[in-house]
Amino acid sequence: MRKIELHEVGPRDGFQNVSEYIPLETKIRIIDGLVTSGMRHVQITSFVSPKAIPQMKDARELAANCVGKYPDTDFFALVPNLRGAESAWESGIKRVSYVVSLSESHNQANIRRSHEESFAELQNIQKALPKLDVCLDLATAFGCPFEGTKTKDDVLRFLKPYIESGIKTVNLCDTIGIANPAQVRRTIQGMKSEYPSVDLQIHIHDTRNMGMVNTLAAVELGVDKVQSTLGGLGGCPFAPGASGNLATEDLAFMLSEMGYETDVEVGQLVKLAKYQAAQIPSGQFSGHLYMIQDEKEKQ
Repeated sequence: MRKIELHEVGPRDGFQNVSEYIPLETKIRIIDGLVTSGMRHVQITSFVSPKAIPQMKDARELAANCVGKYPDTDFFALVPNLRGAESAWESGIKRVSYVVSLSESHNQANIRRSHEESFAELQNIQKALPKLDVCLDLATAFGCPFEGTKTKDDVLRFLKPYIESGIKTVNLCDTIGIANPAQVRRTIQGMKSEYPSVDLQIHIHDTRNMGMVNTLAAVELGVDKVQSTLGGLGGCPFAPGASGNLATEDLAFMLSEMGYETDVEVGQLVKLAKYQAAQIPSGQFSGHLYMIQDEKEKQ
């Protein structure tokens, strides 16, 4: 039975979309539930300026609490620069995601850097923290709202200097949910052919209800590390009102039904998703399993 690693990114990618501050105690309780359900890979926060994302103002305290409580769990965080990487390392985080967008326009809008500046900052991180495990999150890997669809060749060409610099893990992100299964297959096949030693991950948004099939296309081509958020919390800032992230409990259910091993308890995830939705009523959720269960309980 093939094992698929579920990488839960809700405490970062989901929570950051909630404007009202979520109490630290609530965040910790949700992360406790994730670990109890069997989740072993959790992106718990982002080490960014609180002025940019106030929701992440408790990053140091949250990371220290979780790392100390669950030393065997792979907690990782997103960092935008060297300062954030240093804060993550000092908080006990040994693995980080560094984001750069394939689209120059989106990189400027989202990160406020040119491609050259983003690459230079990554080199600063690698030089200052050589023991830090850095995963490159390639945003808009399949298309962006400013420049349109991106191709396999765009991805391969862009990643060359990053891989030559020592990047060993690449997370292909469908930032606005524009991909389709054929495009996902072409890109992954190209990556496996051009960069066979790179460890691939996938992060697909569900804006057009394609999240599950696109993720499955990647899994069937050998990608065994997939990202999602509990309850599908979060969304795309460029598609207001559209469902954003793929729900972890839905993904875990599908994979389990297909015979894949995930090591998580789907029933516990569903209960946790319902708890999370009650605690964050302003959140944008798209999970199906806990919604279906709610409807059954009302009948």
